[in-house]
Amino acid sequence: MMDKYPITKEGFAALEEELQHIKFVKRPEITEAIAVAREHGDLKENAEYHAAREQQSFNEGRIKELETVIGHAQIIDPSTMSGDTVKFGAKVLVVDEDTDVEETLTIVGEYETDTSAGKISITAPVSRALIGKSVGDSVAVRTPKGQRTYEILEVSFG
Repeated sequence: MMDKYPITKEGFAALEEELQHIKFVKRPEITEAIAVAREHGDLKENAEYHAAREQQSFNEGRIKELETVIGHAQIIDPSTMSGDTVKFGAKVLVVDEDTDVEETLTIVGEYETDTSAGKISITAPVSRALIGKSVGDSVAVRTPKGQRTYEILEVSFG
């Protein structure tokens, strides 16, 4: 386990918001669902009760995970960075050298990854290949779609 989890301010705020929601909204809802299911009698054959208990277990696990991540978060503000070298928090415009498709990727912490929004984890193979490289560099990386080569067109922060 990492000592610190790098995360942006926005990612940290989203995790805190999720934690508050599951602790103070979802947890009481699940507790209520368990109470209602108990009233239905025999717990051995009570599917509602078992489903609610399973949901409770999952929710409590997520609370513990979020509390750990938040407690070990290292908040990094990309807006205070500059330069043309790729590092955590960078927005990187790349072009796939085989397909000429341009894509903007933002390198974020693993708990704020959203590939549909172009936010990729710092631990992802593409991020690891880009870190430390500069505008004009080409990087080869093995992805789930096979070997890809990207050229870095632009690096920005904030």
